[in-house]
Amino acid sequence: MPNEGMLVAAARGGDTTAFERLYRAHCSRVFGLCLRMTRRRDVAEDCVQQTFIRAWRSLDAFEGRSAFGTWLHRIAVNEVLMHQRNRGTRAELDTRSERAASVEDAFEEPWQPPSSNERDAGEVMDVERALATLPAGSRHVVILQAVYGYSHEEVAEMLGIAVGTCKAQLHRGRKLLRERLGLPEADA
Repeated sequence: MPNEGMLVAAARGGDTTAFERLYRAHCSRVFGLCLRMTRRRDVAEDCVQQTFIRAWRSLDAFEGRSAFGTWLHRIAVNEVLMHQRNRGTRAELDTRSERAASVEDAFEEPWQPPSSNERDAGEVMDVERALATLPAGSRHVVILQAVYGYSHEEVAEMLGIAVGTCKAQLHRGRKLLRERLGLPEADA
């Protein structure tokens, strides 16, 4: 099996099969990112599609300074932000039940007895629901920094905000998540 670098090189040369393999390797994580940021399955699907179209057209711009997945996430974040700018606040007018249903649908899996080392699925869904209720700015920063592990600098660059704003949004998002989940305040 060729490594990711070889697949990228082949895709750059026009090999659609190599790009399809890259797509299959990354589409679920890109979808998860888009869904968490948009809170709507249909919008997330559109953003994923646009992300991979843009990636295919821009493969020559991928310099390899970061992982291919990181590059895709940056494209996905830009697609989500462009979608939100183009659609205005209409996306923010969805009812909470519709948003919660979209998030729940995306994480539904057939029931299996839990193993001793699995997280409690109910707790995971509680966190997903709480994330979906955060204001967009805080939600985007929390998802990118706390969930996906990007640094403050990387998140700030992706979102086009100052690093200080990123840190403030993360602090605000964490505080709101603690409130929504009924957790005690963190020690300062």
